[in-house]
Amino acid sequence: MNMKTGKSKNFRVGLGLLQAGTLLLAGLSAPALAGPTINFNNESYLTVSYSLQVWAQNRGYTSATDAGSVTEFFLRRNRLTFNGQVNDYVGFYAQLEAGNDGKAGDVDKSVYYRDAYVTLDYSDPARFIVGRFKNTFSRENLEACLEPLTLDRAEWLGYTPYAGSRDTGAAVWGNLANGMFQYRLMMANGRQGDNVVKKGPRLTARAHVSLLDPETEYGYLGTYLGTKRVLTIGVAQDFQKDVAYGNFAAKTLPKDYKASTLDIFYEQPTASGTYTLSGAVMRYRTGDAINAASADPNLPENSELGGSYVKAGYLLPAKVGIGRLQFFGRHENRDYHLTSGYGDSSWNSLGANYYIDGQKLKLTAEFAKVAFDKQNPTDPSRRDYKQATVGLQFQF
Repeated sequence: MNMKTGKSKNFRVGLGLLQAGTLLLAGLSAPALAGPTINFNNESYLTVSYSLQVWAQNRGYTSATDAGSVTEFFLRRNRLTFNGQVNDYVGFYAQLEAGNDGKAGDVDKSVYYRDAYVTLDYSDPARFIVGRFKNTFSRENLEACLEPLTLDRAEWLGYTPYAGSRDTGAAVWGNLANGMFQYRLMMANGRQGDNVVKKGPRLTARAHVSLLDPETEYGYLGTYLGTKRVLTIGVAQDFQKDVAYGNFAAKTLPKDYKASTLDIFYEQPTASGTYTLSGAVMRYRTGDAINAASADPNLPENSELGGSYVKAGYLLPAKVGIGRLQFFGRHENRDYHLTSGYGDSSWNSLGANYYIDGQKLKLTAEFAKVAFDKQNPTDPSRRDYKQATVGLQFQF
């Protein structure tokens, strides 16, 4: 396919997707309801909720091996959640996922537990989580995927190379000075399997300071829709010893995994609307094992990734009538530190959220342009392309 002629085609298809999504929303404009809650006594309760993201997407390649362009519909997320409290101290959370958590809906149709954990809130400065839950490294991962600013989080920057979004283990965290400071310490599995040199734990530490309204939850939001004035600065370190071999064939030269990140989030509601700005830098390292002469073929692509992102948003003031409109933009830089030079790229996107009932029912449209520093002749997904997406989100 000629990528230049494909650009105008993608733009026309994107406009068509936006029009189709608008018509679909017209039939779904009734406000969403909260999930049902069952009370067992004065302290115990169980809440059941359901969430769904449906995407229509056109992109400038069909797969990693085929060029051309493709338009497809798929479920980005499809989740059933059970959460509640046993008493004032002990809580629980279980979330079932049906379908793949990636952007290709035909990869995995199985049903599995995305999250399953128990919480113990001894006090605000001393809280505990045990089970499978979000790893506590990057803000991008910790921002709720159902309450984002942009269409979705970064494809690679927000996910750590080992265990990805979730990990199984335990964490202690808490808020200090009335929520101005927050700390987190996590011990989890990290990388596992026969290719790990020594099966030691993954250790993660994160802290943030909130200079305006505090962010006191374990997870963050990508936008508070003008309900808070937020300025939060966070920093984190991630480490696991002996995760890979520098010489995979000989099973020698053990390499450690190390990662660091710095992030900032700012949101300011005003009479003219709400302004949001956030950004982060991060670096994942595994001793350059992926570039070794005898490299482990199972090492993830982002095991040597460095990058940054900036996100910005503007939410129009609330007015009488249905819905609110929010515009957003996103810029990412990704450097995979591969000797081949393939993969290094930038992502630029513009879009809008139309909130019918807050994050419970909304329509999102995004147009993205991805540019690679070096075009890969054998992999169309590693050559310049454009992408248009319309997504409908529903929560009950």
